[in-house]
Amino acid sequence: MPAPGLPPPAGRSVRWALLGVMLAMLLSMLDNMVVGTAMPTIVGDLGGLEHISWVVTAYTLTTAVSTPVWGKFGDLYGRKNVYLLSVVVFVAGSALSGAAQSMVQLIAFRAVQGLGAGGIGGLAFALIGSLVPPRERGRYQGMTASVMAAGTIGGPLVGGFITGHAGWRWAFYINLPLGVIALVWCWFLLRLPATRVKARVDWTGISLMTAVICALVLATTWAGSTYPWTSWQVLALFAAALAGVAAFVAVERRAAEPLLPLRIFTGHRNFPLMSVLILVSGVALFGCALYLPLFQQTVQGASASGSGLLLLPLMAPVVVISQIGGRVMSATGRYKVFPVIGTACLTVGLFLLSTMDASTSRTATGCYMALVGVGMGCLMQMVTTIAQNSVEMRDLGAASAAMTLFRTIGGSVGVAVFGSLFNQALHGRVPADGAGGASPAGLPQPARDAYLHSFVTGTHQIFLLGAVVSAVSLAAALLVKEVPLRGGPQPAPATAAPETEPDAGKVSP
Repeated sequence: MPAPGLPPPAGRSVRWALLGVMLAMLLSMLDNMVVGTAMPTIVGDLGGLEHISWVVTAYTLTTAVSTPVWGKFGDLYGRKNVYLLSVVVFVAGSALSGAAQSMVQLIAFRAVQGLGAGGIGGLAFALIGSLVPPRERGRYQGMTASVMAAGTIGGPLVGGFITGHAGWRWAFYINLPLGVIALVWCWFLLRLPATRVKARVDWTGISLMTAVICALVLATTWAGSTYPWTSWQVLALFAAALAGVAAFVAVERRAAEPLLPLRIFTGHRNFPLMSVLILVSGVALFGCALYLPLFQQTVQGASASGSGLLLLPLMAPVVVISQIGGRVMSATGRYKVFPVIGTACLTVGLFLLSTMDASTSRTATGCYMALVGVGMGCLMQMVTTIAQNSVEMRDLGAASAAMTLFRTIGGSVGVAVFGSLFNQALHGRVPADGAGGASPAGLPQPARDAYLHSFVTGTHQIFLLGAVVSAVSLAAALLVKEVPLRGGPQPAPATAAPETEPDAGKVSP
């Protein structure tokens, strides 16, 4: 395994700099959770329940497409400036989304948001990796967990409160002041040398990856809803995605500065294994964030703000387990147990969620969500650290972006497939309430019962599929090889590769 050069041990100034980076990360985390809670109200105002999955799919699609591009540009031209640019794009997309007048406009503006989120997610972890060695990184998971608390626990609460008191548009407008604060903070406190590498941008690789991701997401979105799974349109899109992957690999082998260096996949088996695990975590995270609030509001009768509170059992364990896992990893250097426990808990939790029906109590739902939260807490940050530890420092941006890419692909494809199953279950039973909303309250009792039955069937299929995918990923967790984390007691070999940004660990007080 390569042993790249490391940033110096982190100090207090690094903590202040990381706080600005994590504040920017809060933008995309908060947005996902706020929008998920506000989605029923948005549908009630703009209509288009059949397009609900596209509000998330458009965001995750452009996030997935742009993430490796942002990551590579950060490696080539300096991560700080590229990161700040991605925050500006995200804030602009938030302002446009808040002003949307139709579901089509909202989907388009969410795509702009996704472009910025691709840089925020990918480059944030690359910046953290530049400032903190892997062995010490566990100590900073408490800071990251605090951001996750604000984004995942605070997100549903803020989303429910804003939706109920100020309207759903402020679910997007809230990103504007946070974005300005993050920009100013990082501009002054995050000190990295301006790096520019003379290399041709891999435009062919960018084009091929964009085509592959678009074909894959469109195929999974249209299959089972717009077209049958065996239709020529869907099969042609899957074939195009496979052909695109083959062409992408061939191009990356010859590229002078590849978009996704293939060496990060072949250098150590932990990286491809972590890619599988983070993809599965994306499926679970996006699926739960979108469909649990819908289930709680539609089937269990919770209000928008109430469903935000009811998501606490899902989010609180993520924060607590992340902190515990980080401390254990830093103290012992051991980490394999966390992916194993995480995938096991995720599998059981998602299966239990698939058993919910109209008679399931909110207490039982909360217990099921807590088990999913424990699984997510064992996976989300630990997986990224293990992946970064398996690549050279020069590939840190591309590797971090790849992790974010696989998580967003998992979310995008997962939500698309979930939306197909959900729409198929509800076909012909969407309440015609004049506003396009999803509430069955005004329906006659027989129609209401039929609608709720279809709604429960849709959510059952969604979480059962998630449980199956998670069960398969357990095999990947068992294959993880536990190797020493860089920055520990054992020094790196003298043949360490040079760091792309040699002064990346220096942060002004």
